Amino acid sequence: MKKGMLLFFLIGILCLLSGCSSQHEEEEDGYQIWYINQEETRLMYEYHDLQAKNAEGLIEEALEILREAPDDKELKTVLKDNVRMEGYSLEHDQLYLDFSVEYMEMPKVYEVLCRAAIVRTMCQIPGINYVGFRVAEQPLMDLDGKMVGLMNEEQFIENAGEEINAYKVADLTLYYTNKTGDKLRAQRVAMEYNSNISMEKLIVERLIAGPPFEGVNPAIPPDTKVLGIAVREGICYVNLDEGFLQAGYNVTESIPVYSIVNSLIENTSAKKVQISINGETNRIYRESITFDTIFEYHKELIE
Repeated sequence: MKKGMLLFFLIGILCLLSGCSSQHEEEEDGYQIWYINQEETRLMYEYHDLQAKNAEGLIEEALEILREAPDDKELKTVLKDNVRMEGYSLEHDQLYLDFSVEYMEMPKVYEVLCRAAIVRTMCQIPGINYVGFRVAEQPLMDLDGKMVGLMNEEQFIENAGEEINAYKVADLTLYYTNKTGDKLRAQRVAMEYNSNISMEKLIVERLIAGPPFEGVNPAIPPDTKVLGIAVREGICYVNLDEGFLQAGYNVTESIPVYSIVNSLIENTSAKKVQISINGETNRIYRESITFDTIFEYHKELIE
């Protein structure tokens, strides 16, 4: 398994027409309080009318409801009985939740579902854009010993389509750039995603969208489109449109290329990457990088 790759957890989260989608069709008022199904394979929500008038009151009310048994008997509360909520703090738009050490005893797939449910619930509260987890007064760490960091709803992608789709959860190490645009800087991003999209495409599209948190800068021109992507014999072939060649951000010429290359090699089975523009590799990027090159991981560019 690649360095920095936490795990890909197949959790079969299903968006059911008779479940989630029917809830969306009903125009109900209130907040969506998210729960885990009895099989511990997917998330669903119930509407609750919170009464508090300020952020602090809404936080406390939502946390209390998350502890209660849902009305739907097919669902269960998010937090295990032995996990205590020690407190919380709201700093600007960032909510930090403090849990007892028993939080770390939850099975990993369940813990990711728990985290997703809490983040989805709390980010509905006005003024809260990010949620951070602490355990025993320390930042929540993943299995590699790295901080999970702040999370928002964008990390837990929900497909609103009409078909039943399976979902996976992954913790990714993605490479954006520093403020001066001359070095790569890693950011950990936990994402729930539709399994109908390949991991390679998910990574490149997340890079194009830019970092979900502060601390790093985007590297790839935002108008770039992914035309195709495939892995064969350890090489990831990435086909982009002309948008990748645009001026984009103020970064050195190697940064957009190796933002893609390092991120793909770090998180997938690919060992090398080739980039093409509209299917052509006989293109030169910023008069210095030729796309007929098979790119490898570039450690020296990492800050």
